[in-house]
Amino acid sequence: MSVSMKDLDPAFRGVGQKDGLEIWRIENFKPVSMPTSSYGKFYMGDSYIILKTTALKNGSFRHDLHYWLGKDTSQDEAGTAAILTVELDASLGGRAVQYREVQGNETEKLLTYFRPCIMPQPGGVASGFNHVEVNEQEHVTRLYVCRGKYVVHVKEVPFARSSLNHDDIFILDTNSKIFQFNGSNSCIQERAKALEVVQYIKDTFHEGKCEVAAVEDGKLMADAEAGEFWALFGGFAPLPRKTASEETGEDTEAAVKLLCFNQGNLEPIGFESLMHELLETNKCYLLDCGAEMYVWMGRSTSLQQRKGASEAAEKLLVDDSRTKSHVMKVIEGYETIMFKSKFNEWPATPELKLSSEDGRGKVAALLKSQGLDVKGLMKSAPVKEEPEPYIDCTGHLQVWRVNGNKKTLLSSTEQSKIYTGDCYIFQYTYTGDDKEECLIGTWFGKKSIEEERASAISLASKMVQAAKFQATMARLYEGKEPIQFFVTFQSLQVFKGGLSSGYKNFIAESGLNDDSYSEAGLALFRVQGSGSENMQAIQVDAVASSLNSSYCYILHDGNSVFTWIGNNTTSLDHDLVERQLDAIKSDLPSRSQKEGRETDKFWELLGGKSKYSNKKIEREQESDPHLFSCILPKEQVKEIHHFNQDDLMAEDVFVLDCHSYIFVWVGQEVDAKVKTQAMDIGEKFLVRDFLMENLSRETTIFTVSEGSEPQFFTRFFTSWDPAKSMMHGSSYQRRLAVLKGGAAPLHDKPKRRTLAVSGRTLGQDKSQRSRSMSTSPECHRLRGRSPAFAALTSSFEKPSTRNLSTPPPAVKKLFPKSAGPDTTKQSAISDLTSSLEGPLKSTIPKSVKAGAEAEKAIQEEDGTGGDDEAEDDEGRTVYPYERLVTTSEDPAPDIDLTKREIYLSTADFREKFGMTRAAFYKLPKWKQNKLKTALQLF
Repeated sequence: MSVSMKDLDPAFRGVGQKDGLEIWRIENFKPVSMPTSSYGKFYMGDSYIILKTTALKNGSFRHDLHYWLGKDTSQDEAGTAAILTVELDASLGGRAVQYREVQGNETEKLLTYFRPCIMPQPGGVASGFNHVEVNEQEHVTRLYVCRGKYVVHVKEVPFARSSLNHDDIFILDTNSKIFQFNGSNSCIQERAKALEVVQYIKDTFHEGKCEVAAVEDGKLMADAEAGEFWALFGGFAPLPRKTASEETGEDTEAAVKLLCFNQGNLEPIGFESLMHELLETNKCYLLDCGAEMYVWMGRSTSLQQRKGASEAAEKLLVDDSRTKSHVMKVIEGYETIMFKSKFNEWPATPELKLSSEDGRGKVAALLKSQGLDVKGLMKSAPVKEEPEPYIDCTGHLQVWRVNGNKKTLLSSTEQSKIYTGDCYIFQYTYTGDDKEECLIGTWFGKKSIEEERASAISLASKMVQAAKFQATMARLYEGKEPIQFFVTFQSLQVFKGGLSSGYKNFIAESGLNDDSYSEAGLALFRVQGSGSENMQAIQVDAVASSLNSSYCYILHDGNSVFTWIGNNTTSLDHDLVERQLDAIKSDLPSRSQKEGRETDKFWELLGGKSKYSNKKIEREQESDPHLFSCILPKEQVKEIHHFNQDDLMAEDVFVLDCHSYIFVWVGQEVDAKVKTQAMDIGEKFLVRDFLMENLSRETTIFTVSEGSEPQFFTRFFTSWDPAKSMMHGSSYQRRLAVLKGGAAPLHDKPKRRTLAVSGRTLGQDKSQRSRSMSTSPECHRLRGRSPAFAALTSSFEKPSTRNLSTPPPAVKKLFPKSAGPDTTKQSAISDLTSSLEGPLKSTIPKSVKAGAEAEKAIQEEDGTGGDDEAEDDEGRTVYPYERLVTTSEDPAPDIDLTKREIYLSTADFREKFGMTRAAFYKLPKWKQNKLKTALQLF
């Protein structure tokens, strides 16, 4: 589609370059930009164009264009708005989705821009009416009807008893009080959403100064507020059970028609099955689905063709008097999910990228030729972020291997070693926002058997139920793990084969060779990760083709160990391979092999040279989140656009789709049976693939209960108030209490709950689980260094940057179910952990004291302490050797278990190690660990 500057109105130049809204009103057939202070104010006699620009995670922009027509706007103005919208789309590169909006029948997407509702005012430019500010008018009693469970359509109706019915919510706005009348057939969610409109009316028309009353359908005059309400209608009188309403009837399902725009005429296209092949790229089509009409524009069509198609669609609506049909205009290659779903099949198409040779690039070139600034016109700069886990990394981890229909607890030294033929259950308790959080998950190895996968889900579900659904549950598959899993384990080794009874039986029955890992056998490991708190060694086939220039590897047989350093690796990768070497093969010295300078012995172990990749293995990336309400038991979903926390209703189940993983959120008021089916709901969502994004059946699923949302879920909401999710009662009861009280009164901040298990298992290998208490983004990169260094840097941190989680405001429970805060959840998780393994001692190491002691430790590690250490013990915390060994019956308190040797006196250090500290810290890491192991200091 060619675009010339004469087609672009000056008011549209340079728009759509930042996230947010831009609005124009049609005045004398020209678009006039509206000030932001007027956004959301619509007049019945006017037409408007609304541009919503959304910055996507991939750095590009998505544009949604709406033209809104007031009920009193002229046909000429409406036509002008439609044409100008096409021109604006052209200036944006011809990729925007266009929506025709009619007063009283707006799309839900438009209404989400102006929460909680749109309430057009009388007047308009063309009519000559003056636009009078609402607070300058004399108050007039008005009656409104509200419809909608997710967004609210508000319409003014005559102030008369005959306007009321049992199916809808009505708001009566009087001078001194606002009444909400809840029809007996209305649902809780509709009532809760209508209260948002009441709040809006109170703030907008009454400056926040008036009373609010709720009236239930069926309450008689005996109720004071009901009596006051009915008195305004001349007294109470029963309403008929069925009241005729202009909008109660549902749209009848019409036969789908496909019409082609050809030289200004609409020509019907005959078809037996609606297929994508019917659409030609050089033509425009109209897909008429009754309540919805789509104008499809081929990428090879001209601007004039698109304008003509828009005019023909407008004329068809007017001629057929179809006032309620929504019209959406889509461009080839950028069709909406709803449009694609109308076809029997829609081929998967690669994502189309903006380029300087197409669409916006042509417009940018034209603007630049006229001397205009086009910086940023193509797309916004991608935000480069390191993935953050949004979870405290200093919690307590327990791991079980599934054997048949039972689970076996792994020791602390074995829980980081998992096998690809087995299934595992893990429970991780950690400090959240002023409370203890619990994550219970299952991990399925690629070669694990279905029976044990089912057992794992069943056993984990029972653990979640024992915690009264106040633990987050995760279902993970090997190769699809989220970062939360990796930082929970921190150091992880994944071996071939399996140890479970189910896997062993399967191998025996199938006559397959058991390739389970053996320390004395030949094995090749790919090392990956982002630091000491996130590193893995994955066993791969011991052949040269398994190598990759972007990774480091460990290769060993019974007698030798090699580390292979790819040419594309960094110093961080080199550090990780040394750390993983300690975990896999610390008893033998290793020989380093640089890519391109390998020894013959190395290639001999791999069976000879072979071609291999040099590109890093790409993991599925998190995409822009989409929130869906699940309609049970119909197994249907409805997308909630531009969602926020208030969209999560306590009576419903929602799915948050982030592509690389999904969350199933379950409200407090949901039936207990449905709560147990949360994981099944997530699996069905993956099968349906509502966004047509080719979701894998192995995509990670998290189930989250209201009131127990982890930060890695709440981060997707613009502003999350923990107080809201901690309130009890229905969504309607909660909002009514807040509305009547003016604001949620603050209770004392709840005390942090202490679980039965709050530390590391005694004897856990701390060299593999060293955890820095600092989780700020600034200190995130320092975790790979020594605890002494971490302690020193942490002493200079700002308090505001110490945690990933921002402390929430004080929590208020309007309808408490127990006297003390969080006692239910505390006792549930405590009972669970106690019943499983019994209380364990806390062994979380405290950070090495900052100051002179930490500074000395750093100097020693760097070898700068000097050979003369006669005075080094001054100011140092020193313990006898007997209290520092791992088998000590009287262990030294408050020490860093990964650096036991720094607490030895200078004399003891020389005696035990036979060298100075400086000489010791100059040794390779594996040799340091070997010496410490021999002395029971590792």
